[in-house]
Order: sequence, then C-alpha cells, then structure tokens
Amino acid sequence: MRRLWGWLWRSIALFFVLLLCYQLWLFAHIAWWVGHNPSTSAFMDTRLEVMQDTNPDAALKHQWVEYAKISNHLKRALIASEDAKFVDHEGFDWEGIQKAYEKNLKKGKIVAGGSTISQQLAKNLFLSTQRTPWRKLEEAAITVMLETMMDKQRIFEIYLNVIEWGNGVFGAEAAARHYYNVSAAQLNVVQAAKLAAMVPNPRYYDTHREARGLQRKTAIILRRINDSEIP
Repeated sequence: MRRLWGWLWRSIALFFVLLLCYQLWLFAHIAWWVGHNPSTSAFMDTRLEVMQDTNPDAALKHQWVEYAKISNHLKRALIASEDAKFVDHEGFDWEGIQKAYEKNLKKGKIVAGGSTISQQLAKNLFLSTQRTPWRKLEEAAITVMLETMMDKQRIFEIYLNVIEWGNGVFGAEAAARHYYNVSAAQLNVVQAAKLAAMVPNPRYYDTHREARGLQRKTAIILRRINDSEIP
C-alpha cells in the first residue's frame, strides 16, 4: 500500500513539473513575440495539414504586414464585430461572456461565444480546435500572459496577421489580395466591414460571398464602425 501511495505522489509531482514546463514554454514564446513576428500558428499548421491530406502541394496564403500598413477601416470593423471593449478590458469581457451564456442557454445550443480578440489569439497561436474544459483553462492562462506581456496594439497586430479569412487564407494582407486584389492598407470601409463579417465562418463565406447572413452582418458592422476605438 505504501509503495502504491509513493507511486501516486511521484506521478502527481511529475504531472505538475510537466505542466510547469509547458507554461514556461508558452511564456518564452510570448516573450519572444513581443519583439518578433510569429511565422505561423498552431491553427495555421493544422489547416495546412488538412489541406495537404487531399493536395500534397497545397500552401497557405499568408504575408505579414506591420500594423501601420493595415487599413484603419479593417481595424475598426474587427473591433466592432468581434470585441467592442478590446481597448478597455484586460483580456476578458465578462459582460459579453454572460450575454453569450444566456443566449446559448435560451437556444439550447452554442450560438454565441463571447471570446475577446485576446482569447481568440491565444487559441489560434497555441491550441487545438477541440472544445474541452482543459483547452478553455489553457486559453485563459495564455490570454493572461498575452495581456500582461504585450500592449493592446501588439496583440491586435498579431491577431490581424494570423486569423483565418478563407480556405488557406491567413492574415489581413492575404485576405485583402484574395478577395479584392488590393493591399491591406488600401481596403475601403465597405470591403473592411465585409472581411470582418467573414471572420466567424471564413471558409464558408469564401465560397458563399453573397450569402444573406454575410450581407446582414456587414450592414450591422457599418453602422457600428465609427464608434470603434482602436489601439
């Protein structure tokens, strides 16, 4: 019995050592990205693997562009669409989470997320697409690290460069060229609003660009865009 308890405590201790090492690995990556641009993300790698399962020559469309060279229309549109309180909160919009919970409860299924831009970035950079309690806890921990180590502009710059905007299309520059054949700096307000409206379901909207729901959400973003505060 004593041997069993000893084995159990050693296993628990090993688990926490491995967990600490993983957190330090995350911390080191985020610290590096304060001043260096990530070349890829966990989600980008996953999507590339899926694409190459059917086409070994498949490649992602992705080109990093600095914050100042991305249209302010797109920045405002994304904040209006995804996280209206981005510049004010510390990573979590508790009111938004509560509203999303109540909406999901009323519908009896998940129809709203309530995730902030910081939370979305945490998930895209490091985590799988599986919805598990462990992943949500890790997402929260990474979000705290991002908000602690980076200012809002840097978080938003990385977000703008790594989020998905179509099948194999990642980042504002690739999206602007894929949909409108212009640079991210040249996007006008209507183009920006439509791109922001695509974010929740980009692969679908890539092939259904005139979908009624997309048009409706674009119109909502256009009404809200001038109230958006960007870092």
